[in-house]
Amino acid sequence: MLAQAVGLGEIIVVLLYLLVVGYLGYLGFRQTKSATDYLVAGRQVHPFIMALSYGATFISTSAIVGFGGAAGLFGMSLLWLTFLNIFVGIFIAFVFFAGPTRRMGHHLDAHTFPELLGRRYQSKFIQVFSGLVIFLFIPLYASAVLIGACLFIGAQFNIDYSVALLLFSVIIAAYVIMGGLKGVMYTDALQGSIMFIGMIILLVFTYSKLGGITEAHKSLSDLSGLAPGKLKAIGFAGWTATPEFGWGDLKYNLWWIVFSTITLGVGIGVLAQPQLIVRFMTVKSKRELNRAVLVGGVFILIMTGVAFTVGSLSNAYLSQHGPAMTGRVVAELNPAKNQAVIQIVAKNDNGQWADVEGKQAPVVLIPEETNVGQMEVDGQAVSLVKGRSISIVYAKGDSGKIIPTYITSAMPPWFGLLFLLTLLAAAMSTLSSQFHAVGTSIGRDVYENLSRSSGNSIGITRIGIIVGIVIAVLFSYYGRESTAIPRFTAIFFGLCASAFLPAFIGGLFFKGATRQGAVASILVGFVVTSFWLLFVKAQEAGAIGLVQKFTDGKTSILDGHHNWPVVDPMVIALPISVLVFILVSLATKAPEKEHLDKCFK
Repeated sequence: MLAQAVGLGEIIVVLLYLLVVGYLGYLGFRQTKSATDYLVAGRQVHPFIMALSYGATFISTSAIVGFGGAAGLFGMSLLWLTFLNIFVGIFIAFVFFAGPTRRMGHHLDAHTFPELLGRRYQSKFIQVFSGLVIFLFIPLYASAVLIGACLFIGAQFNIDYSVALLLFSVIIAAYVIMGGLKGVMYTDALQGSIMFIGMIILLVFTYSKLGGITEAHKSLSDLSGLAPGKLKAIGFAGWTATPEFGWGDLKYNLWWIVFSTITLGVGIGVLAQPQLIVRFMTVKSKRELNRAVLVGGVFILIMTGVAFTVGSLSNAYLSQHGPAMTGRVVAELNPAKNQAVIQIVAKNDNGQWADVEGKQAPVVLIPEETNVGQMEVDGQAVSLVKGRSISIVYAKGDSGKIIPTYITSAMPPWFGLLFLLTLLAAAMSTLSSQFHAVGTSIGRDVYENLSRSSGNSIGITRIGIIVGIVIAVLFSYYGRESTAIPRFTAIFFGLCASAFLPAFIGGLFFKGATRQGAVASILVGFVVTSFWLLFVKAQEAGAIGLVQKFTDGKTSILDGHHNWPVVDPMVIALPISVLVFILVSLATKAPEKEHLDKCFK
């Protein structure tokens, strides 16, 4: 049945891909002889492999499907995130942070990010607490990646989401547990190459189908009037324009969503990602890091730049070539210009016409076919004019389905297979690194410190990977909505930035940074972020449900105060965390000179 639904050729290609991935995992297993091999790949990784591994870990189905879909909804203003990803996540990270991180990691014999912090500040509490935070919250980020991958796998192979989730998780677990970081990085390099090729082809095909770069962007600009009313109400100005900026009014909400949560939350949070920082400690010298900058920068530009550009341009393509849909007139908008507000309806799983999540869009009606003045305002079915709708409509209001919908509608069948491999590569490369970080945090950072059993944690690390996978699978199963993909990603990135970034940067460059300052900063960043997510950020707080018990059912304690309920926690928590770090460090005794010499020699 599966072969008939998908095609024997497609199944064979995917199986060959999985066999190659399995072989690379086995290669990592054979070359893993010590804890250093398992945790930091022996500190002898080639710069090209490190750069591809860094990029493939950074970019996942969360970026391609989740944030690509967000670009389909919000427009090309998300390209500011691409700029920050390259400028902050590659240039600043590699040029300013990677070298000091590698040196200090070598000097202190640190194998994980929490261990680096703990040994820099001579604090087991920092190492254990940071390890617990990573162990508990990376599965949330991992679930975002799993959701994006398994939704597409289920659709492509016509299998149930739960089956796709189970099979995919088992495959990931096999080569991460077996091969350690060497196996992870070998497979990352393969997967990064597949991702790069797939996204280049996607960009070229998209522009060619829309008549070239100039014509494509002009077509997209012309569609700004078709945005749903709810989107316009929060400041949407078009798919090629920046949302309205300001404070204190509902019409500025979109700007704060795009720039505080998506752009800053993810763009700055990348600097404190434990699964990325550990890669700086896998090379033997700064020379290898310098070589990796160009490879990493080009890779990130193609991955995120293409995803966000194609996500936005999907509106132009589907408005011209999308499948016919049906709607009914619910109100006259402008009879003089032959426009009306159409309620979009599509066939549901039972073959009945059903409302597409209440979405409405103004649609230009062709006079020869439809005369607004003669229509019944309530109930009469009309055809949407081909070329006058947007991708969010075709995706039935679900931004996470925009990219898969576009691929299915616009690209040739063979590209569907290539894009499937691209998504598999993106998901597997990120998930393997996430689960490796989960395992090492509980094994190396928590178990070894609490049990005082130094160097004997590989077995616990592998158990931790299994537990982390189980937690992520549970998150993915019960929170499978694709709209959760960018939300879960932004939560984890913002939490890491607020809790870890001041202590991390201060530890690398500020000799006066103290243990007390680092502890206070980490705790304050974690607490403020948690409070904001539980009681202020409306979407997350409303989903968790605790705030409703204190506000008579409202989803934020600042409900009614425009813009505050959509501001990302990092915008508040990170400055407070930085201030606490500096003040407490200045007010407490500096570390001993002997320890500083060891750190900075």
